[in-house]
Amino acid sequence: MLKVAIIVWLILSVTFAGAAILVVLSIPSLGGQDMRLIPIVAAIGALVAVPAAVLVAKRILALTAKGA
Repeated sequence: MLKVAIIVWLILSVTFAGAAILVVLSIPSLGGQDMRLIPIVAAIGALVAVPAAVLVAKRILALTAKGA
C-alpha cells in the first residue's frame, strides 16, 4: 500500500499546495505578506495531503482487490 500511497501523495500534494497558494494570492489583505506565506501554506498543503493519500490508496486497493 505504501507505493500506491506515495504515488497518490505526489499528485495530491501538488494539488493541495497549489490550492493553498491560490487562496493566499487571492486574498487582497495579505498583499504584503505573500512571499512569506507562500512556502508556509505550500508545506501545510503537502502535509494535509498525506492522510488524504492514505485514504485514497486504501480505497484504490480495496476496489482492485475485489476484481482479482
